[in-house]
Amino acid sequence: MTLDPTGRPLPMPPQDAPIQTPVWSAPVRRTRLSTVVWASIGIVVAALALLLVLVYLSTFLGPGALVVCLLLALVPLTLVMLAVRWLDRWEPEPRPALWFAFLWGAGVSIVTALVFDLGVQIVVATSGVARPAGDFTAAVIQAPLVEESAKGFGILLLFWVIRGQFNGPIDGVVYGAMIAAGFAFSENIQYFSVAMLDGGIADLGVTFLLRGVISPFAHVLFTACTGLAIGLAARRASGSSYLGAVLMGLLAAVLLHALWNGAFFFLTDDASLVGYYFLVQVPLFIVVILVMLMLRRKEEKLTVQRLGDYAAVGWFTPAEVAMLATPLGRRQARAWAHGQPPARRQAMNRFITDATRLASVRQRLVSAQLHPSRRGPARPDGSPDQIEEARLLGLLMTDRAAVLG
Repeated sequence: MTLDPTGRPLPMPPQDAPIQTPVWSAPVRRTRLSTVVWASIGIVVAALALLLVLVYLSTFLGPGALVVCLLLALVPLTLVMLAVRWLDRWEPEPRPALWFAFLWGAGVSIVTALVFDLGVQIVVATSGVARPAGDFTAAVIQAPLVEESAKGFGILLLFWVIRGQFNGPIDGVVYGAMIAAGFAFSENIQYFSVAMLDGGIADLGVTFLLRGVISPFAHVLFTACTGLAIGLAARRASGSSYLGAVLMGLLAAVLLHALWNGAFFFLTDDASLVGYYFLVQVPLFIVVILVMLMLRRKEEKLTVQRLGDYAAVGWFTPAEVAMLATPLGRRQARAWAHGQPPARRQAMNRFITDATRLASVRQRLVSAQLHPSRRGPARPDGSPDQIEEARLLGLLMTDRAAVLG
């Protein structure tokens, strides 16, 4: 019997089949029906919320201004999407989950902020609070709290629904970035339209420069803090330990958001704002990039280590571990698959993705063994991670069979 680093027996591959041949002949369902249902409902609801936002904006901006500014808002959105795609390459997240994240940010989070702001405006109007004080409070306190809470709740929803595929801090940052990208997209349409209607092309150009060119990653930076915290909590095995990490991440997101919004009240000219951005926001953004690079490197090492556990008992060969768990091996594998029929090419991509997810599940199991207080309640059919481990091992054998043809 082979044990993992914590002393827990590793699942053994079937003894009657060599590793180079298919191990499971029965097809393995890749997606649970309940996950598909929840994903469909979530995407439809979030899309309807986005449609409601666009209808709302068009009522006072006009369809012409809305279309022009929507096209302009696609520029910063494209920059963010390219960055998210790079970050998500090591372990790609499910496309429906990414679509839900974007629509949640662009629709549900915006609707939440608008409804809350409407309620606050009614209270302010009836209480006699001076308008400047109301503006400052709304921008520096209300907006960060409401918007980051709404965006963060979207990340939590994804964590609860696709727990088995929410594997670590990079996943949290990816989902947080997608939600933030959607939120900034809708918000930019509003800001661009108001600037064009109030000040013409000149004001629109300045606003586009500040929001679309200089600071397209501002909201991403805020919400990434919440996603990072939730992703770090995902590595733990007990739900009771999530709350503290999530609140810390949300607090960091709110403070960064408040710092950004507050600068517009104290720095009144464009030159000062640009200087503030390069002196404060750019260094923060560079720190985030360095953290992401460090996390990517850590994910690569973790994948090699955990797949090595399975290789020790015969699930993989050492060559397969190198192929599945190193950047060079993956590039070579995908280059080979590029010249193969589509079915083999898709199987190779699934082989790599499922192996990476298996390594993350194994890491959670190891963490649960090392820290018994983080374990969930005992179940007769095994913990959720043990069930997911068995499912992924079955998928990987099917993937290998498809790759070998």
